[in-house]
Amino acid sequence: MTLVKTQARRAVRSVSRTYGRWTSGSRLAPDFLIVGAQRCGTTSLFKTLSQHPGVLPANYQKGVHYFDVAYDRGMDWYLGHFPTVRRAEAVRDRIGVRAVTGESSPYYMFHPLAGERIAKDLPEVRVLVLLRDPVERAYSAHAHERARGFETASFERALELEPERIAGERERLLADPTADSHHYQHNAYLTRGQYVEQLERLESSFGRERLHVIDADDFFAEPRPAFDAVCDFLGLPRWADISFGKHNARSRSPMNPALRARLEEHFAPYDERLSAWWGRVPSWRR
Repeated sequence: MTLVKTQARRAVRSVSRTYGRWTSGSRLAPDFLIVGAQRCGTTSLFKTLSQHPGVLPANYQKGVHYFDVAYDRGMDWYLGHFPTVRRAEAVRDRIGVRAVTGESSPYYMFHPLAGERIAKDLPEVRVLVLLRDPVERAYSAHAHERARGFETASFERALELEPERIAGERERLLADPTADSHHYQHNAYLTRGQYVEQLERLESSFGRERLHVIDADDFFAEPRPAFDAVCDFLGLPRWADISFGKHNARSRSPMNPALRARLEEHFAPYDERLSAWWGRVPSWRR
């Protein structure tokens, strides 16, 4: 019965996306993208933003993954995932604010071509980034990928395998825009936590004024100020009736203290550069 329901849902989504492609000319282009980092609270931020009456989220799912793994499908396919202009006009008539739409695909931050593709196709889009302790991010990502069937090695073994797994993959993706890389997308546990490298690349594509970086630990500890700042960044009125929560979290056994210390040492120079770029010390280094 579960399989039948899953197949039925997929069939409905397929028909809806086809209709969306046909009607792409009457649909909104995204005003914002949550681009990462993976396992840093992107689902929670998207669900929180979706409660705002001025936000019309992407249809079908939070992440479309157009600019990383589906770019060959074309802009009409992508726009078919978003609400219609008519829906936005109804929001404006009802609450007196301009509605915005967006999606959340955390591979956009890491994929070497996504930033320049976004900048070319969505020249006015605003970009949201969440960051957390990169050691915890790596451990969480490993548990996430194992649960999804994309990882079989233990955490320590996966860290040992990472350099070999992703060697040359970034260059291959840059050389062949149609290529995919399983290991680069799913098994780059340390490399995806070297945040400053990705932020510098995003800044070169968008400029600093269109990037808004959120410390995930601060967001979860005291969500209201962080959420208000996001609303300001997106040009939305601050909204009181918002329920905050943590979504898509996974329980894990404690990390070996010696391994944690080794990983903290690995990330130390990247976090120092991040502090200089960001103009603030991230929560995990305070």
